[in-house]
Amino acid sequence: MEGAKQIRFCGFGGQGIILGGKILGNASISAGKWVAGLSTYGGAARGGVCEADIIISDDLIIFPQVIQVDVLIAMSQSAYNKNIGTVNKETGLVIYDTQLVSTKEVNGLKQIGIPATEAAVKELNNKQVANVVILGAATEMTNMISKDALVEAIKKGVRERFIDLNIKAVDLGFKLGREAISKAK
Repeated sequence: MEGAKQIRFCGFGGQGIILGGKILGNASISAGKWVAGLSTYGGAARGGVCEADIIISDDLIIFPQVIQVDVLIAMSQSAYNKNIGTVNKETGLVIYDTQLVSTKEVNGLKQIGIPATEAAVKELNNKQVANVVILGAATEMTNMISKDALVEAIKKGVRERFIDLNIKAVDLGFKLGREAISKAK
C-alpha cells in the first residue's frame, strides 16, 4: 500500500457498518499500520444513513478525517447517493452491494458490484453478515490488509458465538472479491 488510503464504509443503520469499520481499523492496527477512524449515523439509528471512515497509512496520519475517498464501500442506495461525489474520480474505487445499490455512471470512476447480501443469505443463511462479506471482498480487491489480519480482528472484536459465522463471511467475501477482479480484467 502506497500512502494513505481513505475508506468510507456506508449504508443504513442496522447493517453493521460501524462494526465493519471497527474490524477494518483493528485489523489494520494489528498489521502495523497507522489508523484513524470516525463513525457517523443519522438521527434514526436504524434505517438512517450510517458511515464509518477509516484512514490507513504506513506513515503517521497528519489529518484524521477523510478528505477524498479512495475506496467507497456502499451498502444502501441513500448512502451511495450521498457519498458518490466524495470519491476520487481518477483513482477511486466504488464497491457496492448489487442487491441494494444501483450505480450512476461517473466518468473515470471504477465501480464494482458484489452480491454481498444475496450471497450471505444463500450461502450462509444469514443476512446480518453481508457487511463482513463485502468487507472481505473489498479487502481482497484492494490489498489494504491481509486476510489473516481481518480474521484476527474478527476473533477479537465479535461476540464469541458469531466468530465462526463471520470468518465464513470473510472467506465468502474473499471468494467474491477474486471473482470480481477476474471479471473486471
